[in-house]
Amino acid sequence: MDGGSTVKEMTINFGKLDKFQGQDFRRWQKKMHFMLTTLKVVHVLSTPIPELLEEDTVENLRRRSKWENDDYICRGHILNGMSDPLFDIYQNIESAKELWDCLESKYMAEDSSSKKFLVTDFNNYKMVESRSVMEQFNELLRILGQFTQHGLKMDETISVSSIIDKLPPSWKDFKHNLKHGKDELSLIQLGSHLRIEESLRAQEDDKGKGARLKESPI
Repeated sequence: MDGGSTVKEMTINFGKLDKFQGQDFRRWQKKMHFMLTTLKVVHVLSTPIPELLEEDTVENLRRRSKWENDDYICRGHILNGMSDPLFDIYQNIESAKELWDCLESKYMAEDSSSKKFLVTDFNNYKMVESRSVMEQFNELLRILGQFTQHGLKMDETISVSSIIDKLPPSWKDFKHNLKHGKDELSLIQLGSHLRIEESLRAQEDDKGKGARLKESPI
C-alpha cells in the first residue's frame, strides 16, 4: 500500500471519530492521540521546534520545516475533531501543543474519571521500537505532570523505576545497567541518560549504513 492510500484511509477513518462536545474528554483525547500517532505528527506535542542557529545546516532547516508542517497538520486534526462551537473558541490558538494543553487544563479537571484514566495510562504505557525513546519519555513526563494537576502523588524513585521498565526490548542491557546502578536517579538524570544513549545509537546506525553502502557493488 502506498503512502497516499494510507493517508487517505486514515483521513476517512478520522472522519468517523465522534466530535468532542465537552464531555468524556479523556476518552476523546486517547482516540485523538492514537490518530495523531498513526499520522506520525504526535511528536510536536512533546518536542519543541528545532532552534534556528546562526549558521544553520540544510538538515536542521529541513527538520524545522518538517516540524512546522507536522504541527500544522496536528493542530488541524485536533480542531477538526471538535464540535463547531468549541472549534470557534479554540481556532486561533497558534500551536498544537498550546491547543492540547489548553484543552487538558480546561476539561481534565471537569472529567470525574480523569484520575483513573491517568493512572491506567501510566501503568499500561509501553515504549515501542518504532518511535524515539525521548519522544515517548516526554509523553510519560506529561502524564506525570497531569498527576500533579489532579493532586496525585508518585514518589520520584518509583516513577524513574517504572519508566525504565517501560523501555523497548532492544534497550534490555541498558535497562539492566540503570536498574542496578548504585545511585538513585532523578527524572532529569534519567532523561539525560536516555538522550545520550539514543544519540549514540543513532550514530552507530549511521556508521552501519555507511559501511553497508561501501560494501555494496557498484
